[in-house]
Amino acid sequence: MTQLTSGEWIDRFLTNDPPRHKSLVMTLCGDAIAPHGGAFWLGSMIELLGPLGVSERLVRTSVFRLVQEGWLTASREGRRSRYALEPKALPRFERANRRIYSPPGLDWDGRWTFVLASNGSIDGDLRALLRKELAWEGFAMLASGVMTHPAPDRDTLREILARAGADGKVFVCDAAELPGVGARPLPELVGDAWDLSGVVAGYRGFIDGFAQLADLDADIAPQDAFAIRTLLIHAYRRVQLHDPMLPLGLLPAPWPGSDAYELAKRIYRHIYARAEEHIMTMLRKEDASTPEADQDFHDRFGGLA
Repeated sequence: MTQLTSGEWIDRFLTNDPPRHKSLVMTLCGDAIAPHGGAFWLGSMIELLGPLGVSERLVRTSVFRLVQEGWLTASREGRRSRYALEPKALPRFERANRRIYSPPGLDWDGRWTFVLASNGSIDGDLRALLRKELAWEGFAMLASGVMTHPAPDRDTLREILARAGADGKVFVCDAAELPGVGARPLPELVGDAWDLSGVVAGYRGFIDGFAQLADLDADIAPQDAFAIRTLLIHAYRRVQLHDPMLPLGLLPAPWPGSDAYELAKRIYRHIYARAEEHIMTMLRKEDASTPEADQDFHDRFGGLA
């Protein structure tokens, strides 16, 4: 099979699997904007996304919708529009970044966390909101008002309950197997609660789509490096959104999520610096004071230096 150039690979990817525009703007906000102060001028976003097939009109529409949904704030200076990550949305960006750039394989003490909402304790709107927010964090619903996960991030769980207004309205507890009672082993709950077939297929598709980029030329053009980095994180993030992030000890072996992470790490580490050149050029065309990437950026994938 003929090896494609980076430009040919980008063109083929955008033709075969064009990203959703608003979702791509979200990816760019988390991967490239957040490390550089969390703000951007609309003109910079338009220039960054133009080579990825997103027109000026679609950028404007996507950014406008993200403001309406509470992800971004907007301000104006003359005829120019400036956007920043909404402070209340920062915890969600931070949680997403922890998922994307940290290795799979959560530590597990054998206990499960349950969130219980007894009948009548919360109204239907709050019940639906909690189910949505907890499902995004990988929780599974076992029955009406009962959701569980074997290794949730407790700070995240606390933040979700507070933000949803569920403090003092639901029960949260840890549970372990009661020995000697003839019950099914708790790890079998994974097969009952989660259908992982789509996640497995997603990770395998990601590996198939990006494996060719594992050994890119070191002299890749900055714009191509930026395009590949953005599409890489966008595709990887899209699979991870459906991954409940269970401890590796509870997952089928071999787990393709581990291979997908290693591939994403290898490509990202190889091209991030060249991509940064393009990002800084575009951002500083509109704002010369745009800061260099922060330390959290350099800690991604176990350290980029």
